[in-house]
Amino acid sequence: PLSPGTFPLKHSLTAVCQSFADRLSHALQHHPRQLTFLLAAVLLGGGGGAYAVAALGPDASNLPVREVLEAVQPLRTEASPDAFAAQALRLYRSDISRSNDTAETLLQRLGIDDTGAAAFLRTDANTRQGVLGRAGRTVIAEADERGGLLRLSARWTPEDDGNFKRLVIERTPQGGFGSRVETAPLVASARLGSGVIRSSLFAATDDARIPDTVAMQIAEIFAGDIDFHRALRRGDRFSVVYEALEADGEPMRTGRVLSVEFVNSGKSFEALWFQEPGSKGGYYTLDGQSMRRAFLASPMEFSRVSSGFKMRFHPILQKWRAHLGVDYAAPTGTAVRAVGDGVVEFAGVQNGFGNVVFLKHRNNTTTVYAHLSRIGVRVGQNVAQGQNIGAVGATGWATGPHLHFEFRVNGAHRDPLTVARQSEAIPVSPGARPAFDKLAAAMRIQLSAAASVQQAAAQ
Repeated sequence: PLSPGTFPLKHSLTAVCQSFADRLSHALQHHPRQLTFLLAAVLLGGGGGAYAVAALGPDASNLPVREVLEAVQPLRTEASPDAFAAQALRLYRSDISRSNDTAETLLQRLGIDDTGAAAFLRTDANTRQGVLGRAGRTVIAEADERGGLLRLSARWTPEDDGNFKRLVIERTPQGGFGSRVETAPLVASARLGSGVIRSSLFAATDDARIPDTVAMQIAEIFAGDIDFHRALRRGDRFSVVYEALEADGEPMRTGRVLSVEFVNSGKSFEALWFQEPGSKGGYYTLDGQSMRRAFLASPMEFSRVSSGFKMRFHPILQKWRAHLGVDYAAPTGTAVRAVGDGVVEFAGVQNGFGNVVFLKHRNNTTTVYAHLSRIGVRVGQNVAQGQNIGAVGATGWATGPHLHFEFRVNGAHRDPLTVARQSEAIPVSPGARPAFDKLAAAMRIQLSAAASVQQAAAQ
């Protein structure tokens, strides 16, 4: 038996189904494409339960179409066709001038085929003085597509005054050429470098592509702390920040070393350039002590110690006796420098010393430079630390070219290799200390970056 509410429910469901069928029939007649998509989606998504429902809106193909016409203005060109034709091909080439250059050979290397330009270069005074016959000057040429010269420039640094010269040769509107010489300031930029000692300082800087002038400055900076003649060890390393002086974006020469670290036999030495207001600049340790000692560690930039401060068998007297100085083996003519500020006490020939110079320093200290091939100072002359006073030779009792160097304090001989390290240094003044500390912090970061570059290259 049926429950009382069964019939009304069945009747209600029938009415609903009939209504849905009517709507479905209407949709099928008016929207056949949308209904087809809907049924396909239901069938495809039935297994997974995920599907999209298409909108039962009007068919786009049945919508009205309206054509719209609008006038469009063409884009304006910046130049006429004649102007574009005038933008001819430009060719650029650079080279380095040579001492035997003529106008023809220089232009030929630059790819210039222009007899008029060659004739102008031969007769132009600025060109003859600035380029022809001058080696090592950067020359840049601009030519047209036929190889004719349009513009030529050359740069060089005649003096160490922070400026450079620029020769400019240009074709004139009349078809000839004109020249002028300009002066402009060099622009300094900082460069980083680092290396490891395997044989010598110069070999290490060559491997690191660091200029020789930087290597010489490093040796000068640490001359009072490191004996570069005999104290270098395989595996010693250095990091350096130095100036590159540029002209028109091209490096022209090397400037000053700004900061440097040298690790010798496991001990680290650091220095930076600092100039207090109103005073002469110099190198200081990163904790503020002056690197300039009263005496340099050596009277020569680079040489080899052939005999130290000790007992030795004298090669001429043929007997053992005390060697009261240090002998530096070096070729004849090698420059000899004063190890400290002083006055020339004697300059001439003396017994076994041959040509010899005696310098009197403060605190009753005297230095002796013997066996010189020539003497470059005179008695009573004031000399500065590092000044050239003569050249290596083999005069007097010498079996070969070398410098005999002595250090005397109150008449007593001292080991020259230890005196420089014991001389005093002057610290940064209290007033300049904040500026120095700020600079030192920046230089520590740059030296660390330079060292990391070398370590990365070694891996």
